[in-house]
Amino acid sequence: MEKKCNRQELALMEKTDVVIIGGGPCGLSAAIEIKKTGMQAVVIEKGNVVNAIYKYPTHQTFFSSSERLSIGDIPFITEERKPKRNQALVYYRNVVTMSGIDVRAYETALSVEKEDGFIVTTTKGVYHSKYLVAATGYYDQPNVLEVEGAELPKVMHYFKEGHPYFNQDVLVIGGKNSAVDAALELHKAGSRVTVSYHGTSYSKSIKPWILPEFDGLVRNGEIRMLFDSMVDRITEDTVELTADDRKEFIRNDFVFAMIGYHPNHEFLQSMGIGIDPATGRPEFDEKSMETGVEGLFIAGVIAAGNNANEIFIENGRFHGQQIAAAIRAKELGQQEKR
Repeated sequence: MEKKCNRQELALMEKTDVVIIGGGPCGLSAAIEIKKTGMQAVVIEKGNVVNAIYKYPTHQTFFSSSERLSIGDIPFITEERKPKRNQALVYYRNVVTMSGIDVRAYETALSVEKEDGFIVTTTKGVYHSKYLVAATGYYDQPNVLEVEGAELPKVMHYFKEGHPYFNQDVLVIGGKNSAVDAALELHKAGSRVTVSYHGTSYSKSIKPWILPEFDGLVRNGEIRMLFDSMVDRITEDTVELTADDRKEFIRNDFVFAMIGYHPNHEFLQSMGIGIDPATGRPEFDEKSMETGVEGLFIAGVIAAGNNANEIFIENGRFHGQQIAAAIRAKELGQQEKR
């Protein structure tokens, strides 16, 4: 959206070369790469650094190796090949400290206007930048169940740890890594676990080192697995679902709907970014990561639209290099014209 500001208004804004919205690994990587070009970048993050990783389950182990999670040429060294959530939190905090990038934590971007660059209004101030990078991720936007009772307090989309659900009847909806991880943790904590998955067999994306344990519990009857099933209705103490074309009513205390997440399409569209209605994929150049809005770039998983399994930290971390190179080329081109 275009906005016209007078000189006095512009003078009161904080000036920077680049504003990056989102302080996840891909946003931090972009800030580091931009800093290497000699330009100034400010990262706006509504939580603390890598807030999405902080919200992961307490004991989660990453699918990727530590080497593939590293950014900014700063090694991520762990004894185990695949790091845990807490190790990643320590690493990314150290990255911010060692790289010296400017991260404004607990500050939410409210709006973006186009005016001689970009005007970004946040909960704490107003910024004026020549370039803008949207690295907003998707973890804050869970996919919701479109069934009666989905809004009940007992229905949750994030799993932290199993202890609160000891001796409770818990339904986990989903059949990929987040669902299987939650089911295993709940079982270990003494929950009576049922898993409902619309697929007819295990997802191929399940981490290979956890599938044998999970399948063993299913085969032994310690976790009930319902393939080819869909939830129809949720009440205070039951879940009604259809499994193999037959209705079932399951006693239930809590539901974890681990059915995925999606980008904040409304916020991206408010900045003028076109979104493919079928895929949720933003319009952008895959080489530069620049959108159809001049000077506005995207980084990280939002580039994949609704297919969150296409882009991870291990490939999204390179978007920062592409963006920094594109901005540098623009700057050199402008200098040559002067």
